[in-house]
Amino acid sequence: MKQIQRRKTPTVTIGGVMMGSNHPIVIQSMTNTVTQNVADTVAQIKLLADAGSELVRITVNDMDAATAVPDIVQQLRDDGYNTPIVGDFHYNGHILLTKCPAAAQALAKYRINPGNVGKGQKRDDNFATMIKVAIDNNRPVRIGVNWGSIDQSLLDAHMDANAKRSTPKPFNAIMIDTMIESAQRSVDAALALGLPDTHLVVSAKMSEIQDMISAYETLAPLIPCPIHLGLTEAGTGIKGITCSAAALGILLQQGIGDTIRVSLTPEPGKPRSREVDVCTQLLQTMGFRYFKPSVTSCPGCGRTDSDYFIHLAQDVNQRIDEKINEWRPKYPGVESLKIAVMGCVVNGPGESKYANIGISLPGLREHPTAPVYIDGKLATTLKGDTITQDFMAILDDYIDRRFSKNTSAGRG
Repeated sequence: MKQIQRRKTPTVTIGGVMMGSNHPIVIQSMTNTVTQNVADTVAQIKLLADAGSELVRITVNDMDAATAVPDIVQQLRDDGYNTPIVGDFHYNGHILLTKCPAAAQALAKYRINPGNVGKGQKRDDNFATMIKVAIDNNRPVRIGVNWGSIDQSLLDAHMDANAKRSTPKPFNAIMIDTMIESAQRSVDAALALGLPDTHLVVSAKMSEIQDMISAYETLAPLIPCPIHLGLTEAGTGIKGITCSAAALGILLQQGIGDTIRVSLTPEPGKPRSREVDVCTQLLQTMGFRYFKPSVTSCPGCGRTDSDYFIHLAQDVNQRIDEKINEWRPKYPGVESLKIAVMGCVVNGPGESKYANIGISLPGLREHPTAPVYIDGKLATTLKGDTITQDFMAILDDYIDRRFSKNTSAGRG
């Protein structure tokens, strides 16, 4: 696999989670509960953490939310959850962080949006107040620039200058220029105020994919800190997942991005943790990190007149989901396991040989047997009505033999 060269940055530690340079790309998410509702917020943080979110951000928008923060963090710690909690501040962060020092101490990181900390001298004073609180509490800060809440005075200045050009730039280019300058100014100001470069993360979020990619490509060489990747609003369902995967994948492939969030619009009946699932699948699909065994399965075609392979693939994925938390401590490295469930002879044997363990089910007019390949070699052939049970038994045995702590690792 191609080795992606990541940007070299200082390491930022957020409640024990290390970010930047060659540290693993960190997954984060955000609650959508009313923060002052401690029970609901704690429950959702647990859901997100269980799905694989390594940082969870919560809204801190008023004194009720701020005063709830210490209780939220304490309940999580009492229940064995050490996930760092990040405070999301807009408009009044300078007030909340100073008036509720317990919240400032309980939070592992502060997110500051330079577009809405104030105007003119108040903007600078409010920003400085939050940075001072971060310094006093030894907390890192994310400078989170959003095009939906950009510094209006800075944008106006860029628009005025653009209007005087003989060949004006398009509006989206001016927006990107403004976001980059806002991020740079904020980083420079934070460093000048005494915040160490090991306490800074930066983002430049937009909702248009091509503009967002251009903004991050421009920003990355200009700043010395880890970068948070994400679209401001990805959308819902397939659209949101596709937009996020496309935008983040392009940047990650260039070595840009030290932490990611997928901001999906909630869907009725779908858990908030879906945004975390997209992150884990994206990083695993691209080979950056491994979270659970992956299953390659056949899409089906006119040669697959049986749906047996579909049900078997579902059963294997379900078994992985049910067992992964048990497997991880017992079988170190099991997350990298590759399984293939294929539907006919065209690609079945080849995909099965490429996987660590694979099965090729019979297609139309094929002999009703299912060869099983282990580490590239034909191990056995299954047939009859117990193929699913037999394959599951073979899978369990393979995992135990290969990944047991007392067994040397087999083929990678």
